[in-house]
Amino acid sequence: MISHPHEAHSSGQVLPFRESLLAMLGIAFVVMLVALDQTVVGTALPTVVAELQGFEYYAWVATAYLLMSVITVPIFGRLGDYYGRKPFVMVSIVVFTLASALCGMATSMPFLVLARGLQGIGGGMLVGTAFACIPDLFPDSHVRLRWQVMMSAAFGIANAVGPSLGGVLTEAYGWRSVFYVNLPVGLLGLWFAWRYLPHLRQQANTGAIKVDWLGAALIGVGLGGLQLCVELMPERGFGLVTGGLLVMSVCALVGLWQWERRTPNPILPLEMFRNPGLAPLFLLAVFVGFAMFSLLLYAPLLFQGGFGYSPKEAGVLVTPLVVCITVGSIINGRIITRIRQPNNMLYAGFGMLALACLGLSQATRGMSHHLLLGMMLLCGFGLGFIMPNLTVFAQQTAGREHLGIATAMLQSLRMVGGMIGTAVVGTLVTRSYLSGVHDALQSAGAGQWQARMADPQILIDRAAQARLLSQLEAAGHNGALLLEQARLSLVGAIHMGLALAAVIAVLGLWRSRRVPPIKLERAVKPVMATEQGGARG
Repeated sequence: MISHPHEAHSSGQVLPFRESLLAMLGIAFVVMLVALDQTVVGTALPTVVAELQGFEYYAWVATAYLLMSVITVPIFGRLGDYYGRKPFVMVSIVVFTLASALCGMATSMPFLVLARGLQGIGGGMLVGTAFACIPDLFPDSHVRLRWQVMMSAAFGIANAVGPSLGGVLTEAYGWRSVFYVNLPVGLLGLWFAWRYLPHLRQQANTGAIKVDWLGAALIGVGLGGLQLCVELMPERGFGLVTGGLLVMSVCALVGLWQWERRTPNPILPLEMFRNPGLAPLFLLAVFVGFAMFSLLLYAPLLFQGGFGYSPKEAGVLVTPLVVCITVGSIINGRIITRIRQPNNMLYAGFGMLALACLGLSQATRGMSHHLLLGMMLLCGFGLGFIMPNLTVFAQQTAGREHLGIATAMLQSLRMVGGMIGTAVVGTLVTRSYLSGVHDALQSAGAGQWQARMADPQILIDRAAQARLLSQLEAAGHNGALLLEQARLSLVGAIHMGLALAAVIAVLGLWRSRRVPPIKLERAVKPVMATEQGGARG
């Protein structure tokens, strides 16, 4: 651990090269832990649902994680500003790794959802602290962009192996192994963080820091109630339960707005939302989260349930998306410091994302793999041009004193977008699929089979599919035709969801014009203290 003050080096970093390298390796392993989990689980999820029986919880496996992360990211982003980020990074790795083990031991979908919620708490702590360590170590934005190539490489390794690894592990050892793979990565990240990550503080600690627990609770009630309302709407319609949840959610969010204006240490600093430089970046973070998580969650279901690919084949198709996020980030880092208007990279990113989502919304089972790979690649490049720039632009705009909370808010709002995206797209997919299956069965006089085919898991579970086919044939129905119609219903439903993601990406392209022109200026002799004192960038 580094326990003495360091003056910044002329290269714009607060530690010598070797110490910077080892510290960044620690952060890279932490980043890899989160990225590996997201990509591996996405590929395995259709198989998980097929075994644990509960398609109604499909979106909740992702949204439980996101909801808990949304609450914890700003809390620990603020605490990291005061107490230093290292202790929280280490605790978060422990929580995340233990929760991964619990996910692997799940015996039902509700158990898995709860374990994913705990994993979300660890993931939120990681995101709220680990990402803000980088500008602590490298105050100069030019230097930071060069060192962030290591983060891109960490994402690259995790994202390159993640989807395929998820497919291979699921087929060879069962879906539980995709959660257990986090254990060795977590232990390695914990050792590196403990050994090499310095304990840097941005602000002087003059007393006990008050955490806005009421604000955190109101966020949880507001977003959780909204999430539950959207999830229940397809099944129950707008009735007493869903209406009550919606009213509760609105009241909690209004109460949050009023409370945050009065409390001295708000979890959501409202002045940031009024900042003309930060507000549009926050909105773009919501848009990119919506599109990205919709793709990560529903592209594997399209390929496996809709097109009949194996988990391994689906993993190979998803790999270009996640790998090219990394490659795009690296290319972005090389371009953005050399062009006159860095904001243009946001236009390029959202434009590519919109085109790719639109293309995938028209994809068919007969489409060539090369074309599908190309669309996934375009998605990845678009995201790679957007996400690192939102972070660097926000850090540049917020200034050193709000660096941690601004970074945390950006990551948190991206998760809010992901939560909204998976809920809305999930509701759209579920309702459209059920409607299509109902119509097909009614026209064939096989309405009594609705319950058996209401869950798209029947399109993934080959053994259950074979049993259903034989039962349908014995009852005098054309089982193969009915299953094919169900498959077409699922493809059409996911197409609608991806078309919505394309619309959101177009909105992002349009709203990018509201981001003020960013100048990536070089820092002049910044100073960082490890125990107390502010830092100037």
